Formats: sequence, C-alpha cells, structure tokens
Amino acid sequence: MNARLTSTAVMARRLEPADSLDYFPTPPWATRALCEHVLPLAWPMPDRVNCVAWDPACGEGHMAVALGDYFAGVHASDIFPYGFGTVADFLHPQPAYLPEADWIVTNPPFNLGLEFVLKALSLARRGVAVLVRAQFAEGAERWRKLFRDRPPEIEAQFVERVAMHKGRWVVNGTTATAYCWMLWLTHPPHGWLHPRRLWIPPCKAKLTRHDDWLRFGGCQDVPKKHAVMKEIERLRKAAATPAEKPAETTLADVRAALEPML
Repeated sequence: MNARLTSTAVMARRLEPADSLDYFPTPPWATRALCEHVLPLAWPMPDRVNCVAWDPACGEGHMAVALGDYFAGVHASDIFPYGFGTVADFLHPQPAYLPEADWIVTNPPFNLGLEFVLKALSLARRGVAVLVRAQFAEGAERWRKLFRDRPPEIEAQFVERVAMHKGRWVVNGTTATAYCWMLWLTHPPHGWLHPRRLWIPPCKAKLTRHDDWLRFGGCQDVPKKHAVMKEIERLRKAAATPAEKPAETTLADVRAALEPML
C-alpha cells in the first residue's frame, strides 16, 4: 500500500520531457466521475468501499490519490519513476510488483491500452476500468482480441470534454479529444455480449474541489477567479506597504491560509 496516498500533495508542478513516455495526467474530477456515476451501476454499496484499487500507470498520482477518497486502499505503480508509487512494468511477463487488487483502474498509454486491459482482466478480482479516448472502440485488432468476445460491461461517455495535456495537469485546458470510461467485471452476472452504454452528465464543476490545486501539487493554468489565486492575491496585498512591491508568497503561506477551507 502506498503510504503517500494520505499526503496532501502529490508532486511539484512539472513539465514532461519531450522524449518521455505517453503521460497525460488525469484531472481529479474525471476519476471522481467514475466513482460517482459509473461504479455504482456496476458494483453496489457497501462492498464497493471495502475494495482495494490499483493504478498501474499512476504517473504522479493524480488518479490514485482521487481513488483513495473512494476505496479502502489504493496501490500505485508506473514503469517510469515519476516520484510516486512503485516503479514497475505492469506488462512484464514476470512483474516484480503484483499487489492483490479488487479493481484495476487506470489511464493507460493509448498505444498500449489493449495490452493493459487484457493484463488487468487477468489480475483484477472484481473489475477493470480504463479511461480511454472514445476512438479506442475502433480498430480491427482491438475488436478481434478484446471487444468481439469480451466487450465492456459499461461504456460511459463524458458529455463534457476531459482536457488532458501531455506531461502536465491543467484546470481549464481545452482539447479536441473525447474520452470515456470502459468498465469490465471479471465475473459478470450476464453474458459479455451485452454492454451498456451511458453518458456521464455534466459534473466537472461539482466534482472539482477548491483544494485540488494544493492536493495535486499545482498546475499550469490556475484561473484568476480560483479560490487559491484569490487567497494568494489577498496575502500579497496584506504583505505590501505603500513603499514596497507586493511580497512573494510561498506555497507554505498559501497552505497555512487555506487550511481552514480544506
């Protein structure tokens, strides 16, 4: 179990090197949408909260930390040492890290999504959920190796765009790419050939929390009207005098000021 999941911050703000892996951090609200709107339809309470999840492509922990608010425990790993979770190759024939997990929930590299799903289905005790581009449903190879005989139990399409940018998490990013959650049960109550399609209602505003900027180590485009930016501006004005420019405000100052809000 990753002890860092209880921390209030994941990692400092960063940009991914151009030659690094296919890393697109998941906005926290998109993970919460899975837990609030999709999982309840696949696995009822109270068993759901007693499950252990595993994100095998955890990156800096954006999804794993959000899952920690809904699952009894969360494992996290990634092939690249982003500074969060265990460094391990999920697709290795003899993986060095193989925790027991009821659910495997992840945002896999797009070009390895098929391999991630097939491997996850062989390991998860209850189910698998992957955040993928809507076009993941296309492709003869994916149909032949996965969808033909084992389509997802649920395909949940976001009606709002989930903005994901390479190597960085953003608050109000834009994207032309549509995303959805695909969910499989390892032991479904009915045949695999009857998937259910649903739409995740608008929920970005509701599921975005005022403390996400602090919990997830900052981002690239915090809007001026965000609670954090308002507090930073207030602190700067309070620290300034007529003869001085506004003082620099540290992240520690912001944390201390926002602590009553968290």
